[in-house]
Amino acid sequence: MSSYFNVRSVVALALSSALLSFPSYAQYTGPSEIGQTTVAEILKNPVDDQDVRVQGHLLRQSAHDKFVFSDGTGEIVAEIKAKHFAGQTLDEKTKVELIGEVDTSSKRPPEIEVDFVKVVN
Repeated sequence: MSSYFNVRSVVALALSSALLSFPSYAQYTGPSEIGQTTVAEILKNPVDDQDVRVQGHLLRQSAHDKFVFSDGTGEIVAEIKAKHFAGQTLDEKTKVELIGEVDTSSKRPPEIEVDFVKVVN
């Protein structure tokens, strides 16, 4: 009888641990004070850590967490971690809004470090 309770306790503990280990990511979808901009404006005058919001399409994946993004005015690399997709399935035809910040470097063109991905209807 005591081994039944031990097994039951171990299973309950394992299930609890598994449920608590799944990350949950809340995403704010209300109004924003971050003004919409274009890729052309970002590339013309990149300011490191500048908050940006752009709408367009992820054209292709270029590395593990890097995607080529275009809004029709130009192309820029967007660094998007898997957690920011929040279970959304996207392709090159899906219009998205990216919110993040400009990341500049002397060794490469500017990129957008994305904090939020939203499908736009």
